Amino acid sequence: MYFSLIIPVYNRPDEVDELLDSLSKLDYKEAFEVVIVEDGSSIRCDDIVRKYAGKLAMAYHFKENSGPGDSRNYGMKVAKGDYFIIFDSDCIIPAEYLSEVDKALKENYVDCFGGPDRALKSFSDIQKAINFAMTSFLTTGGIRGGSEKIGKFQPRSFNMGISRKAFEASKGFGNIHPGEDPDLSIRLWNLGFETRLIPTAYVYHKRRIDWEKFSIQVNKFGKARPILNSWYPQYSKLTFFFPTFFVIGLALSVALLVFTYDFLSKLYCVYFFMIFLVSTYQNRSVKIGYLSVTAVWKQFLGYGMGFMESYYKVIILKQKPEVAFPNLFFNVKK
Repeated sequence: MYFSLIIPVYNRPDEVDELLDSLSKLDYKEAFEVVIVEDGSSIRCDDIVRKYAGKLAMAYHFKENSGPGDSRNYGMKVAKGDYFIIFDSDCIIPAEYLSEVDKALKENYVDCFGGPDRALKSFSDIQKAINFAMTSFLTTGGIRGGSEKIGKFQPRSFNMGISRKAFEASKGFGNIHPGEDPDLSIRLWNLGFETRLIPTAYVYHKRRIDWEKFSIQVNKFGKARPILNSWYPQYSKLTFFFPTFFVIGLALSVALLVFTYDFLSKLYCVYFFMIFLVSTYQNRSVKIGYLSVTAVWKQFLGYGMGFMESYYKVIILKQKPEVAFPNLFFNVKK
């Protein structure tokens, strides 16, 4: 099997340098290629790509800005492989990654897979706290951290593999962002393809964002979910509403304090104390435990508020998603 590693990038040459350095150290013995798709960047990474030309089989393509989903599609169209693996530019890849993927696909082939998300020791404390919030069983149910317990697994595009056959049948990613990866997973299911998690195919996802950017990101995640639910109501789940219930419950707990009813607020205190304890233990750091409480707070509040706004506009008012939230859609030239 010939793998093509597809990496869209937008104004991130330093990230590409770290990513390519990690790819140059893979222990995989077979040939593979790396396809860099520069998505209309004003700060290009072509010099970085040339730096690794003697270490990796490289292909570099520059195109007009049209978003990450369309850039991934472009990369898969020009790639040579029969199986594509997609990474975000802010990932660092363990040396054994491709070997683990190759082994897993030979043992139990699937046309689309996803892998978990981990943090390196070198990551900042905020990056580790955000990683905890995004991967813990206490927050997302562990779906990004290696758990396959919540229904069918929907691979995330920061660490995702898809066969050429599945790509050509599905036409790849749509123009919504975020939300393009679960959208693709559902369309693949409807076409008869299967998806699954490969627990050993993890990457280190740096997420070079601050608190403000994180809040904006999770808010967009929340806005995207009711849109996906309106497109694919058969795959809507009660768990998707949990962050919204969290926000409503939090507001109710504050209101009830006026009447000296504090049971609900105590439950929230217990939950956040559990976040603190588990993160402190996992990260061996009280500071990261404290920052994880902040990360989870921002995660649930941002997602929940975004979900409520989108649910009201898209589900109740029946607005077209592209009209209600034009910033979630890229105008892709055909």
